[in-house]
Amino acid sequence: MESRVAKKKKKRSRVRWRRVFLMLFLLLIVAGAGYTAYQYYAGVHQTDPDDALNMDNLEFNGKKDANGRTNILLLGIDRRGEEDSRTDTIMIAQYDPKNNQVKLISIMRDIYAEIPGYRNYKINTAYYLGNLKNQKKGVELLRQTLKTNFDIDVQYYALVDFQGFVKIVDTLAPQGIEMNVEHKMSENIGLTLYPGKQLMHGKQLLAYARFRHDAQGDFGRVARQQKVLKALQSEVFSVNGFAKAPKLLGTIQPYIATNMSKMNILALGKDAVGGNLEVKTMTVPVAGTYTNVSYPGVGAALEVDKEKNIEAIKQFLGE
Repeated sequence: MESRVAKKKKKRSRVRWRRVFLMLFLLLIVAGAGYTAYQYYAGVHQTDPDDALNMDNLEFNGKKDANGRTNILLLGIDRRGEEDSRTDTIMIAQYDPKNNQVKLISIMRDIYAEIPGYRNYKINTAYYLGNLKNQKKGVELLRQTLKTNFDIDVQYYALVDFQGFVKIVDTLAPQGIEMNVEHKMSENIGLTLYPGKQLMHGKQLLAYARFRHDAQGDFGRVARQQKVLKALQSEVFSVNGFAKAPKLLGTIQPYIATNMSKMNILALGKDAVGGNLEVKTMTVPVAGTYTNVSYPGVGAALEVDKEKNIEAIKQFLGE
């Protein structure tokens, strides 16, 4: 039998090891928090203060999804020194945590739409009209416009300046993102892209996503935007992307205006990392539901069959 002295020694030894493990665990937490903070502020300090979006306190009366899904209105703008810009990119992203699935709806910016309180314009004009005279109602008016025309409700918005897109890509993938360029592209994108598979940095990837001067026009541009977002999604939810999450969040912050908290964003990312994230895409208007028109003061636009598109959207979202 073990003596009392031996038993006491074993007990003291166990207590000491527990303390050591606890201290090591606490040190790891402190080190992790320190690394996260360092990476976050390194991202923030990459930003030129003059480039920051600086758009706080935007009006937005978003609606929560009844089925527990997260719906986000994604807007891309190109300020180019202008205070009152239109939305160059309009998308709705829905994340379903039960199925670990993202559904992405691209809204064509030339849709001829009913804008509450105004005459009918192209849908991307809603953001511009809501911000006239510094009203800060652009995203809210666009939300109302989407609800009026397509019966879509969203809870959050994320407004991203294209300069921020470039920084995000270069922070996430300094080596570039692989993309297959279909043909030579140069008109109105500020540089020339050549066909074939290649690694593309932020400026090149933005140019690729914005090109629209070919036979497919804006439909081709929207397809490329969806292709780019899928490539970025794969990078973000990789091990490499997750390790860069704090720096990426710091990089994004100055170029983004959103009603999502940092905790919301990180929690969303954490939930999505758990498995293979499936991304499905849709473009509105759907094929066969629109005609090309031209109106005075509006120019070339798309006249859409709203009922058919509402039905297609609800079917796509499983509603």
